[in-house]
Amino acid sequence: MARVIHFEIPAEDTEKSKSFYSSVFGWQFNQMGNEEYWLAKTGQNGEHGIDGAIMKRKDPNQPVTNNIQVDDLDSTIKQIQENGGQIVVEKMHIPQTGDLAFFRDPDGNIFGIMQPWTK
Repeated sequence: MARVIHFEIPAEDTEKSKSFYSSVFGWQFNQMGNEEYWLAKTGQNGEHGIDGAIMKRKDPNQPVTNNIQVDDLDSTIKQIQENGGQIVVEKMHIPQTGDLAFFRDPDGNIFGIMQPWTK
């Protein structure tokens, strides 16, 4: 069974957004490399919930997205297409993390699908 493991919040002003979420919810942020992408720690390990990120908005229509972990990204892409979904961002490699793609479901909602790399 696949599970939501990560969310991404696009922002025009990432500093303002980080300040907002930190002040309101106590989230902590760490920049990922030199990218305009900040990982958000939203709670303690072992608590219910998931962590996520704030990122520089890349498109004016970019929605908040949830990423779903899958065992086989290529197979999942095929299943999405066979069941009325559409791949909107092709498979890409995320260093030290895994492979990621984005899809639109039949209702137009966009999600990420992630196959973590195993060591």
